[in-house]
Amino acid sequence: MSFQSRSLSLYALTVASVLLAFVRGGHSFYLPGVAPQDFEKGVELLVKVNKLTSTKTQLPYSYYSLPYCRPKRIIDSAENLGEVLRGDRIENSPYVFKMREPQMCKIGCRITLDAKNTKEFKEKIDDEYRVNMILDNLPLVVPIKRSDQESPVYQLGFYLGLKGQYSGSKVDRYFINNHLAFTVKYHKDLQTDSARIVGFEVKSFSVKHEYEGNWNDDKTRLTTCDPHAKHMVVNSNSPQEVEEKMEIIFTYDVEFVPSDVKWASRWDAYLLMNDDQIHWFSIVNSLMIVLFLSGMVAMIMLRTLYRDISKYNELETQEEAQEETGWKLVHGDVFRPPTRSDLLCVYVGTGVQFFGMLLVTMMFALLGFLSPSNRGGLMTAMLLLWAFMGIFAGYASTRLYKMFKGTEWKRIAFRTAIMFPGIVSAIFFVLNALIWGEKSSGAVPFGTMFALVFLWFGISVPLVFVGSYIGFRKAAIEDPVKTNKIPRQIPEQAWYMNPAFSILIGGILPFGAVFIELFFILTSIWLNQFYYIFGFLFLVFIILLVTCAEITIVLCYFQLCSEDYLWWWRSYLTSGSSALYLFLYATFYFFTKLEITKFVSGVLYFGYMLIASYAFFVLTGSIGFYACFWFTRLIYSSVKID
Repeated sequence: MSFQSRSLSLYALTVASVLLAFVRGGHSFYLPGVAPQDFEKGVELLVKVNKLTSTKTQLPYSYYSLPYCRPKRIIDSAENLGEVLRGDRIENSPYVFKMREPQMCKIGCRITLDAKNTKEFKEKIDDEYRVNMILDNLPLVVPIKRSDQESPVYQLGFYLGLKGQYSGSKVDRYFINNHLAFTVKYHKDLQTDSARIVGFEVKSFSVKHEYEGNWNDDKTRLTTCDPHAKHMVVNSNSPQEVEEKMEIIFTYDVEFVPSDVKWASRWDAYLLMNDDQIHWFSIVNSLMIVLFLSGMVAMIMLRTLYRDISKYNELETQEEAQEETGWKLVHGDVFRPPTRSDLLCVYVGTGVQFFGMLLVTMMFALLGFLSPSNRGGLMTAMLLLWAFMGIFAGYASTRLYKMFKGTEWKRIAFRTAIMFPGIVSAIFFVLNALIWGEKSSGAVPFGTMFALVFLWFGISVPLVFVGSYIGFRKAAIEDPVKTNKIPRQIPEQAWYMNPAFSILIGGILPFGAVFIELFFILTSIWLNQFYYIFGFLFLVFIILLVTCAEITIVLCYFQLCSEDYLWWWRSYLTSGSSALYLFLYATFYFFTKLEITKFVSGVLYFGYMLIASYAFFVLTGSIGFYACFWFTRLIYSSVKID
């Protein structure tokens, strides 16, 4: 069996393995209207608890890292790769509801705080941590009504507690939300007695519970919350303070409310988008940029190709002929291999890998496979697709490498497979060590680390080599014109054609096409909100591709007209420089929108945004490079060089 046959067999085997994994885990995908669960009256509903989250620290913690009420046995729910990387820790809870059977003042447990627990509660309250729960795959939300909107705005999870002062006192006190009033919304089947859960809401209260006599877990009746006397908790006028040796009693109510919302539409309220006008403004703004650039590209192409094909007819002025001769003079040097051509090949291949990953991910997202109901699905899909797109990375880098007369394709394949993931892994390892030091559930465990390493070296690296082998066996791409043996001297350039200035100018428009949508993406990531407007995102992605391509073509044309033929790296860096503006915007967002004060949290933010900016650089740079590559081959092959 030849190497190529073995390589293709390996690729087929890995594809089959992942397809099998998707089939086996298909139930975890959320498609609207698929696989609802019906509950008869009186059936037990199991509430699950998830991580504690804070937008001030960005460090998630396990629910049971605090001394909350515990079930007899804590059972972890199976989590996918994306959930683990996000810090989700889904476990069972002592909260047990019975379908359509209201409960009032149910006692969860009673605890007495020690010094350690008191300190932990106070620290978490200071950092504004929220408690997250799940019922029938719906996250627990707090509805907040606003006067300017008909529908309430949902916030994920409820605050662990609050910090305040007693009337007439200036001393800050800490209070815990120990009473939860749950509301379960259901949609009843008209033909049967079963119902489906379509909403899971909560109101939290801080109540210093009182009781008569000695405590008895089974028989104690509270005087502050008594179902027999119909005495419900409706406010926090007598809050439960958090202090050492204090007794805290956790209680909850459950109310079931019928709803007209059907199961297939139950996520609509969670994903309600009240700012669609801003997104449309973003699209229109970006389209204006694209139209402007398209006009310039069209003018350049018409002027260049038309005049060259007509071979400089006599009606042209001497000035026009001289202008057009500028780019034509460098035909013998324009396809000369650049310095560090190996590195350029590696970066172009990595950019192709990113492009393929994002394109397929958005297709899945548009079909509904990667909705927020499938926690971690988006990240899992991106990691798997990144590994499988390695075959295209190897092919693209080696094809370009062979065009540069390279012969050591295995070295290029190895660098393509290792370089970008290696740099990202090094940053990620440092960040993970910091998270581990904070004892956060966001720290990636050893088993997940092994899975990531397997994806990299077990799937991605072999596929990069398969793609490289296929690409290197193909005939080399031929240049449309011959390259001179002696390089032509580049004349002195005007200040505005300086490489650094030109590159920085080139990145402004691609960033301008996406920066409004970028605000919503950053908000969903760092402020713990849902992002599900993949239709808008796909349009912005297409506009980004067109903008990167057109701005690179325009600036490349000006560069060649000034007889500067060193376009290879500059075409990559021109659109790739938009990543610099992305990182600068992320810095601006950090200081204006976030309230992060901890050093570790700040390092995490900038570390992850550095990774995101680096990935954006690789993607946009490759788009600009291929656009310029196509443009130069087109204009030099469409005219006859004397």
